[in-house]
Order: sequence, then C-alpha cells, then structure tokens
Amino acid sequence: MKKYLSLFRLRFITGMQYRTAAIAGIVTQFVWGGMEIMIFRAFYKADAGAFPMSFSATSSYIWLQQAFLAFYMAWMMENEIFDMILSGNVVYELCRPIDIYNLWFFRSMAKRMSMAVLRCFPILFVAVFLPKPYGITMPAGMGNFALFIITMFLGLAVAVSLCMMVYMLTFFTISSMGLRMLFISASEFFAGAVIPLPFFPERLQKIMEILPFASMQNVPFRIYSGSMSVDEMRNAVILQVFWLVVVTAAGKMLCKKAERHIVVLGG
Repeated sequence: MKKYLSLFRLRFITGMQYRTAAIAGIVTQFVWGGMEIMIFRAFYKADAGAFPMSFSATSSYIWLQQAFLAFYMAWMMENEIFDMILSGNVVYELCRPIDIYNLWFFRSMAKRMSMAVLRCFPILFVAVFLPKPYGITMPAGMGNFALFIITMFLGLAVAVSLCMMVYMLTFFTISSMGLRMLFISASEFFAGAVIPLPFFPERLQKIMEILPFASMQNVPFRIYSGSMSVDEMRNAVILQVFWLVVVTAAGKMLCKKAERHIVVLGG
C-alpha cells in the first residue's frame, strides 16, 4: 500500500502544477453554472410548486457540481492509459512489481483530487457571496455536512471504479471510442449531471437511484441541500458502499483476465 500512496502523492503534486488550466476551468465553470441557474430560474418562475427541490437547493446543487466537477465527470478519463493499452506500451506497466489496477486507480484518484482542489475553493468562495437564491446556501445541518464529506469521497471512489471498468474493457476491444461514448452518455444522464434526479418522474427516479451512477454526485449534493430524508440518506450510503465493492471487484477480475490473455506484437 505504501508504494501506491507514494504514487498518489507524486501524481497529486504533479497535478497541482497546472494552475493556468485551472484558472481557465474556473472561468468556464462559473459561466456554465450561471447559465444553468438562469435556465432553472425561468422554469421556477413559471411554476415553483411543480418542482421537488426549492430553487435555493437547486442553485446549491449546481454550484457544488461545478466546484467538484473533476470528482465525478465521466469524460475526465486519462488518454494516456488508453494509449498505453492500445499501443501495447502497457507491457512496461506489467513488468513492474505492482498491481496495475491499483496503480491506475490511485493515479486517477490523485488526478481528479488535484484538479478539484485547484478549482473548488474559488468557485465556492464566490458562490457563497452571491445574492439569494442564486448562490450556495449553508448545509442543512452539521450532520448533513459530515455525511456530505463522507459520501463525496465514496462517490469519487465509485466514479473512479466505473472509469476503471472502461479501461479494463478496452483490453478486449479494437478501439476505446465506442465504450467511452456509451459510458459518458450513460453517466451524464443517470448520475444527475444534466438534470438532478429528483426532477425525473417518480417511477423512473426510483430505478435511476438504484444504478451505480446515482452513487456519484447525486448523493452528496442532495445530502448537503437537505433534499433527502434520514431513511433515504441511509439507503444511499449503503448503495454507495455496495456499488464500490461490486464495481471494484468486477474491475479487478477483468484486469486479471486481461493480464492472462494479453498479446503484444512488435519489437
């Protein structure tokens, strides 16, 4: 474990160097977040009582989404890993006395966390001072805030585990583009990245909340805003842990199978 933690630390420090890219990302996320809030505001003005979340809670959800975009966005996968698999350079990883699943898992975690650390504080700082109800509100309670922190990192682990599944499946395909497009589309829709899950019809929402994608940003952001009951929060955390274990185990099995059957041609 020590070697993976050392790799995590090195990768995290490396990611913290890209400050110019972070500034560009912050500006983009401010514009995108503001645009989303204005769109929702138009709908709320038409009939505020038709929505399951208050406009203030929706604004908080959107600003949290923008602040921690790097944690949960499916399209933030590493092209370098795909290139290694498709070019055959993955053999250099296999020669090292390490588990490549753990290596890539900690590497992806470090990259996402470094990107989020650079971007989240400026976004949250400005969002706090925006006039109500357009800014981010305080958490529903200290208990909600503590659970928000826990579920946020559980959601990050689930997001990385799902991305690891895509990396592992790439070993068995000619091109990764089809897998990536399918995964990104499903994740954006079912995780609540486009529209928060409470806005969907009740029957569809119940199905979506069971899927692993809902264990990402949907859970911590709704806990923060207080739009979940105690029972719903408990069930959501259980599902997060369940999907983390299941998806990680499935990814490790695929990794072992790929290692046994991989064939690299050339010299």
